[in-house]
Amino acid sequence: MTQTIRVALAGAGAFGIKHLDGIQKIDGVEVVSLVGRRLEPTQEVAKKYGIGHVATELSEALARPEVDAVILCTPTQMHAAQAIECLQAGKHVQVEIPLCDKLADGQRVLDAQQRAGRIAMVGHTRRFNPSHQWVHKKIAAGEFHIQQMDVQTYFFRRTNTNALVSRAHGPITCCGTTPRTRSICSRTRRAAPSCRPTPSRGRSTRSSASRWT
Repeated sequence: MTQTIRVALAGAGAFGIKHLDGIQKIDGVEVVSLVGRRLEPTQEVAKKYGIGHVATELSEALARPEVDAVILCTPTQMHAAQAIECLQAGKHVQVEIPLCDKLADGQRVLDAQQRAGRIAMVGHTRRFNPSHQWVHKKIAAGEFHIQQMDVQTYFFRRTNTNALVSRAHGPITCCGTTPRTRSICSRTRRAAPSCRPTPSRGRSTRSSASRWT
């Protein structure tokens, strides 16, 4: 008999909903708690996905004994501290990328994982992207010799629907020194006006506290 994995998900925004959609397709996984920044929008998402428990604090979900694991879809700046909190509560944890924005915080998560003896993983979904797999195969075959790679994702706001749209603009492979790399990448952006970001460039939904509901 297959044991059901019971998950708490923190961050009921754009990326959290992608996880919820994916989990619905996996047998033996159930989301039992949903954590969001604002209660009413989080309750709406929970109702849509049939999630019984809603909270605005991660600690409330971690206190529930039925929770086996946690998925963190919160802003980047919260990832490390929340991952450590999950591990200290005895829960497995998956963290949306990036794990942290400071190397020392990443080391703290690793130390906490080793002490807790639980699984802590980062959602490196890009490795399953066909374009990334193509580049990987070229490197493995010795056909590419890359000194630096730049992968960019821009977020656009459709004026008619007010919805965020993600468009990958890479990978761009660069061979040369850092100034040369910047030159290549800047020329590539100018050559593709349809991929120019909005004025809020550089702030993805991963790092904006206003996007995790």
